[in-house]
Amino acid sequence: MKKKTDCRSRESNLKKKNKYLQIQISINVRNMSALPKVDIDQPKFDQSTYIGRFKHFFLLTNPLNLLTSSAELERSQRIVRNYRAGKDITSDVSTLDELWHAKYIYDSAYHPETGEKSPLIGRMSAQMPMNTIITGCMLSFHKSTSAVVFWQWFNQTFNAIVNYTNRSGSSKLTTGDLVKCYCLGTGGALGTALSLNRLTANMPPLIGRLVPFVAISAANCINVPMMRSHEIRNGVVLLNEQGREVGVSKRAAITGIALVVLSRIAMAIPGMTFTPVLIDKLDKPGKLLNRLPWLNPPLQTGICGLLLIFATPMGCALWPQKMNIKIEKLEHEVQADVKKKNPDLKVVWFNKGL
Repeated sequence: MKKKTDCRSRESNLKKKNKYLQIQISINVRNMSALPKVDIDQPKFDQSTYIGRFKHFFLLTNPLNLLTSSAELERSQRIVRNYRAGKDITSDVSTLDELWHAKYIYDSAYHPETGEKSPLIGRMSAQMPMNTIITGCMLSFHKSTSAVVFWQWFNQTFNAIVNYTNRSGSSKLTTGDLVKCYCLGTGGALGTALSLNRLTANMPPLIGRLVPFVAISAANCINVPMMRSHEIRNGVVLLNEQGREVGVSKRAAITGIALVVLSRIAMAIPGMTFTPVLIDKLDKPGKLLNRLPWLNPPLQTGICGLLLIFATPMGCALWPQKMNIKIEKLEHEVQADVKKKNPDLKVVWFNKGL
């Protein structure tokens, strides 16, 4: 009897050990499949440095993002939403790199505040291919009045879509506002380009080649503020470090819009200044383009495309998209309201747009 009791006791102990081992294995498998917790609502790279911002925007403005299928966009959206909600996403991704890839695909196609899917040509990833065509044609056909009119109109139509798509989430424009902004931006660009063409008609060819850049810069100074005039009138949402709304500021809106204008001009500088200088040298008697004039448009377009691959993220990276501003730099009434509700708050954040 004693032997049987001992056998049963050993058998019971073995079962308990096996059950314990199974539980441990199960826990270990779950831990192996779980991804480390990261804040995907912040960029992957350090935004306090220019290099960090450049890396961030290089991924965000990558033109290859435009080739992402609708199914892949929806998958990326699902991954991001589930990860934010604390749900298990290991059936979709197994590494942090895969998670960040999904996040950048999501960010390239969806508005950061509203979560709305952006129109294809309004996305920042469309900047390089669209501006390559526009800039190349502007520089190639700058002497023809009809070509100047068409390409300035085309550019302002494209800019209007981009500006509206990448506005701050609090900005809401009526159809009347959109038409007014579009007409003023297009009219400003056309007026500048045609006037400068007349003034530079008897000047050296290089001066004439730089007219499109001046026209685009002038148009950006009109188009961007007009397309985001609602923000200037009503302000943008201010957030604390935890992302909670603490107020609304017109001054923050004006600051953000001014920086966006400068970023857009900076994006255009390499392609629209270096290219004309190079083409002007190649167009001298006996040089390549003087002997083969048909090569002018494709060559200018190709050079602009190569430059824009880097110029687009470089321009975007001049300032972070999520800007901070000290409380004392806000309007007095906004300062008072924010300090009343949050007495310890020194800095607030807002989306400046792109």
